[in-house]
Amino acid sequence: MTDAKLLAGDFKFLEAPKWRDDRLWVSDVFDEKVFSVGLDGSREVVAVVPGRPAGQDFLPDGRHVVISGKDGTILEVKNGTTEVYADLNGLRKGNLNDFAIDAQGRIYVGDFGYDYDSGEEPAPTKLFRVDLDKTVSIAAEGVNFPNGSVILNDGQLLVVNETWEAQIVAYDIAADGTLSNRRIFADLASSQPDGMCADAEGGVWVGCFNTGEFLRVLDGGEITDRFQFDGRAISCTLGGKDGKMLFMTVFEGPVEEIATDARKSAIYMAQVKVAGA
Repeated sequence: MTDAKLLAGDFKFLEAPKWRDDRLWVSDVFDEKVFSVGLDGSREVVAVVPGRPAGQDFLPDGRHVVISGKDGTILEVKNGTTEVYADLNGLRKGNLNDFAIDAQGRIYVGDFGYDYDSGEEPAPTKLFRVDLDKTVSIAAEGVNFPNGSVILNDGQLLVVNETWEAQIVAYDIAADGTLSNRRIFADLASSQPDGMCADAEGGVWVGCFNTGEFLRVLDGGEITDRFQFDGRAISCTLGGKDGKMLFMTVFEGPVEEIATDARKSAIYMAQVKVAGA
């Protein structure tokens, strides 16, 4: 990989990077911490999440929310502490995973759908919608391991990675937040998409867990750009001063070392042509 530079290493397993306030915010799932990272590589612990932090982002009013995967909750981060923002126990079938937030502050979140840690067979699950009043409802059914997700087309389209299906699916978003018209946004053949971000031209960057690739994919499946790493490509976001810096999180070890004490996760960055959405 010659076009990407190392920003910071010595993490366990980095998910859901987001760019805000000139810093990168990221969950370290198995270190049970959320970090903010400067462009000089310096890092700060923002919150401790013993239930495994996963998806994390900011509501339109600036509040910071993060998944506590094993606990089945979305937490709000406040001055280094956390409190429950929404509780999805009773609805979820596995660990909560990643989410997207629309301009109205509605959170679209998925879960694994089965007990991944105990080796259960994969099973279809649901997408849930958390409204600003904290009401939780079922947004879609029959989703297979929903993972990274983004909102496109001025808030009218939700795009979700189905990791084990090696595809990206899309849903129309109605004015009231309901989802309909599920379709295939991109068939990635054997590449398993994990995390995702969107750019200003409607393309999405996806980290492919099994191949170590970060791919820029257009609606319909055309791949326009690619970065290749040894190991596992996890997630990505666009940011930097011009919005054209792609930050990529990678696990640089065998899959057997994930969820151990191995500190082989790192953040790389590379300049791209199209800025973030």
